[in-house]
Amino acid sequence: MSHEIKVAVIGLDTSHAVEFPKLMQGPARPAELQSRGCRVVSCMRFPTPFQDEAGLDARQKTLEDLGVRVTRNFDQAVADCDAIMIEINDPAPHLDYFQRCVTLGKPIFLDKPLADNITHGRRIVELAEQHHCRVFSASSLRFVPALRQACDAVPHPLFATIYGPLGKAPVGSGIIWYGVHAFEMLQRAMGRGAISLRTVADDAGVTVIVRYPDQRRAIVELTTGHYLYGGGLRDKQKAAPFLVDTSRIYADLLTQIVAFFHGNPAPLELTDTLEIMAMLDAADRSAKTGEELPL
Repeated sequence: MSHEIKVAVIGLDTSHAVEFPKLMQGPARPAELQSRGCRVVSCMRFPTPFQDEAGLDARQKTLEDLGVRVTRNFDQAVADCDAIMIEINDPAPHLDYFQRCVTLGKPIFLDKPLADNITHGRRIVELAEQHHCRVFSASSLRFVPALRQACDAVPHPLFATIYGPLGKAPVGSGIIWYGVHAFEMLQRAMGRGAISLRTVADDAGVTVIVRYPDQRRAIVELTTGHYLYGGGLRDKQKAAPFLVDTSRIYADLLTQIVAFFHGNPAPLELTDTLEIMAMLDAADRSAKTGEELPL
């Protein structure tokens, strides 16, 4: 087996903080994750509007049963680790905790979304570049097989339609917090280069129209109370619809994270992640005014 990577998790308010350790060191972990060792050794817990204390207690018990040391002290959490996963559901503290982690010289996975707004997202990228930090941030939806197959069938789409849920965030923007999944799929399919967007809000959620050069266009539909992900890609000759199977989304993403912690290049560049952040920020602002906004 390859050298086992010891991982510190920062945050306990997202299911990812429990599901990823289960896949890394639980009895039912997938074979592809057994072959390249990663183990969560510590987790930092703190109060959050995204989870009550009883929920945090339950998650702490699950982690402790997996051999994870849970602490409320940042220095203790990162003292004996090789890599860091920032797993904070609330995107508002992402910049603060990234600032504390970026100087430690360890690879970082920063769970989606990158930040709570584009200004903080840009600052995270600046810090990563300044400190030569290996980091990537992504949604699991970017790596699902159905999307990859659609992208292989239509590698240069002229039009894309992407749909997914619009979650209701306890604080902050639901578009930024949960719309990130759909926008990750969009950016994976259409590539970089979006030039403007406009958001139309109604009782069902929001619809975002994204314009690209050369008369290319995409529609992102975020619906309230509906939890299917999917879409379709088209060029002049072909169409490739897809529906996401969410049963393996944690494992598909974690496979990427483990490979990254073992030294593989990040599966996407920070430039990609920053464009997604810019689209989310603009979509949220456009929802309030209905105006088309440049990117």
